[in-house]
Amino acid sequence: MSVLTDCLSPRLLAGTAAFITGGGSGINLAIAHAFAEVGADVAICGRSEERLERAAQELRALGGRVATAVADVRDPEAMNAAISHAAEKIGPLSTIIAGAAGNFLAPAHDMSSKGFRTVIDIDLLGSFHTARSAFDQLRTTRGNIQFISAGQSDNAYLHQAHVGAAKAGIDSLMRHLAAEWGPYGIRSNALVPGPIGGTEGMKRLAAHIGEQPWTDGIALGRFGTPGEVAAMAVVLASPLASFVTGARIAIDGGLALAGSGLVNRALVQAGTVNGQISDGAYSSPRPQVHP
Repeated sequence: MSVLTDCLSPRLLAGTAAFITGGGSGINLAIAHAFAEVGADVAICGRSEERLERAAQELRALGGRVATAVADVRDPEAMNAAISHAAEKIGPLSTIIAGAAGNFLAPAHDMSSKGFRTVIDIDLLGSFHTARSAFDQLRTTRGNIQFISAGQSDNAYLHQAHVGAAKAGIDSLMRHLAAEWGPYGIRSNALVPGPIGGTEGMKRLAAHIGEQPWTDGIALGRFGTPGEVAAMAVVLASPLASFVTGARIAIDGGLALAGSGLVNRALVQAGTVNGQISDGAYSSPRPQVHP
């Protein structure tokens, strides 16, 4: 038994199916695990068939049906096909997690238009493609969609202008869909993970500036875990949150309360300009959909 199923029924989401973009690793894979642990069937989507299959093997060990779909969220036709394939394999989709994203550290004055646009295309346009492709499924199941946002949406971090713009767009998209799709019974919310330990992105950022600038700014004084983000995704998808829509929910230990000053000062002191970060929702210096 996991901590999640110690707290929630392992049948909480039985009979439902979830589709998760960027589900091959990191936070998004943790979300897939959590859904499987509470009885949901799960489909994961990404660009790397090999990585998806490794993740699928982990999920199958938890029971339930598992499907994989190789697709780039920037391609609307590929997303249509991925959603249709998932529904055929595991049944009508009740939950959509739009988690695929791209990121890299770069000062705005040195960033190319292509680099900026690529993150917008993956994060914001990819989230729209995912939502639009899933609409008919969600209308049938009266389901929910969850977007993975970030603190850069409303707190300014150095070398993250492109990410802040993309995530702010996602937050706005989430709220508009909550209003527009509410009459269909579809709920739309956003999760905002803070510093999450054990992810590749946090390891790389800590390598540049250490852990202390982060933990000093977190009210709870520690990093979060992928499982803590995943637990909130499960709750939001469940009947426990049946009257929650249009919400932006931070799982950041209170980091947003302190703002970005400590981290920004540490980045300046470290001389970080062209570093790179990567986690379950983030990819490499050449922005791409995380598989």
